[in-house]
Amino acid sequence: MNEFVETVVIGAGPIGIETAIEFQHRGIETRVFDAGPVGHTISWWAPQTRWFSSNDRIAIAGVPLHTIDQAKASREEYLNYLRTVVDQFQVPISTFHRVVSITPIESNQNGHAAASESLRRWRLGFSRSRGQNAAKQTPDYFLDANAVVLAIGGTDFPNRLGVPGEDLPHVDGYLREVHRYHGRRVLIIGGRNSAVEAAIRLHRGGAKVSLCYHREQLPEDGIKYWLRPEIEGLIRSGSVQSFFQSRVTEITEQTVTLETGGPDQKPQTHSLPFDDVLALIGYQQDSSLFRQLEIVSELPSGAPLYDPETMQTPREGIYVAGTAVGGTQSSKYQIFLENCHDHPAKIADHLCGERSSPADSKGATHQSHGNPERGNSARGDQGLRQRIELQPES
Repeated sequence: MNEFVETVVIGAGPIGIETAIEFQHRGIETRVFDAGPVGHTISWWAPQTRWFSSNDRIAIAGVPLHTIDQAKASREEYLNYLRTVVDQFQVPISTFHRVVSITPIESNQNGHAAASESLRRWRLGFSRSRGQNAAKQTPDYFLDANAVVLAIGGTDFPNRLGVPGEDLPHVDGYLREVHRYHGRRVLIIGGRNSAVEAAIRLHRGGAKVSLCYHREQLPEDGIKYWLRPEIEGLIRSGSVQSFFQSRVTEITEQTVTLETGGPDQKPQTHSLPFDDVLALIGYQQDSSLFRQLEIVSELPSGAPLYDPETMQTPREGIYVAGTAVGGTQSSKYQIFLENCHDHPAKIADHLCGERSSPADSKGATHQSHGNPERGNSARGDQGLRQRIELQPES
């Protein structure tokens, strides 16, 4: 018989960790699995990238997040914070375990589940392959669970350009260590936060930076307020070469072909030499598990179907949490870590309600185990919740 865990959380990001801790306080057995390390999405940010949200908005599980200079947390500081929270609460996490299948457990021939499997609704197949076989879809082992929380985020793969040459080794969808670009000619494709921040940092790091964006100018919104003055100054001075109303049409090992021109202008083609190309044009969610479970909505984002009061999907025992609920978000993001802190408590409330006996349901309420006064961190600070609603920072 397969190993059984009452609840499984898929995704060891901030909300996945916060969900597991909420379950622990409610006495709900849980384990967390992730295809990568703890905080996998954050781990691929460029070194020393800072959060847009302030520290109190990205803190989890009631544990304060402090930085040495009171500035917004960097990638390194936040990953260190997540490890500390995991250790403090002894969250059971299995990293580099990719869930490749989630299937309902079939009942026996009489239409009833076997007694030993009476609480088992879902069978999860895991792949522990690394390196070149990381995307292997054949399970190495299986685990059964009564409930599954999909806290898988929404930025798994870089968006593609759809042009010849984008698979060449010097074309990347992520900004790497700035040091590696020193003295090199770098074309950055995009015009929002990722692209603008990369342009500024690479210029400071000694790269020869050009910026390609398909609109007439950088967008009025969606750029961090401390980045806009600097990037505009660098463009005005010519320190960063800009190609507005331009699109990449082809990439070779030595050159990039740009097509430039507005709607009333005849397009002009330029073939320019570049050593590196960074296509920082957004990211897509890996919705393969949502598709397996047939819970994908008809929205362009491919967001999952779920009840916002309980976070449960149309499949009983399958929940979604965190930015995963937004699917693949466009450049105007609406779902962030800072407005997902109530998801863990909603799921825990629903699970505890399912587990309560008829006698319990008449008058008893389920309190957090260990510290009954703790409650859920998102509920405990009403002032923070109000600030997030009135002034979202992300």
